[in-house]
Amino acid sequence: MKVKKIAITGGPSTGKTALIQQLQKKGYPCFHEIIREMTLKAKQELHNKAVGSNPLTFVKDPFAFNKKILDGRTKQFLEADKSAKPVVFFDRGIPDVLAYMDFFKQDYPCSFENHCNIYQYHQVFILPPWEAIFKSDNERMESFQEGIALHEYLSNTYKKFGYHLLSIPEGSIEERIHFILTCLKNQ
Repeated sequence: MKVKKIAITGGPSTGKTALIQQLQKKGYPCFHEIIREMTLKAKQELHNKAVGSNPLTFVKDPFAFNKKILDGRTKQFLEADKSAKPVVFFDRGIPDVLAYMDFFKQDYPCSFENHCNIYQYHQVFILPPWEAIFKSDNERMESFQEGIALHEYLSNTYKKFGYHLLSIPEGSIEERIHFILTCLKNQ
């Protein structure tokens, strides 16, 4: 049985984590976002010095930080093949790394693109910016305007790698999950 790998992407504070947590409560295997923990650790290493909206502005080696994210998401992708369940969900996908690097004007080698070409998700859902639920916190530091721009970068990056994105409409967590599961059922 081949496991269907479903990525849920979107800019900051669009509801990805809440959806992943609820899908997991419903019994679906889920891989959580890895950058939040990495960002918190990087900030703690600075002993609460002032930091900007982009964690790459305060880590010692931004390229190594991105490479670690890419490797972590690739590891999650490969680990999903071990699932006994037919569908696995991801809080962000491998192409998110490139979208954020493009947004912050950072160069990356073609090997980063190779990861996106080799490790393909079965379906990608995208959550558009939604100001009513937007909030910043210690690990999510972007403004709403940056979130709007990041949405475009994410959309363009996934399309570049051949994905047809399904946009999840605004609604309650249960309504959004119903939309996702209905789309998957109808494929």
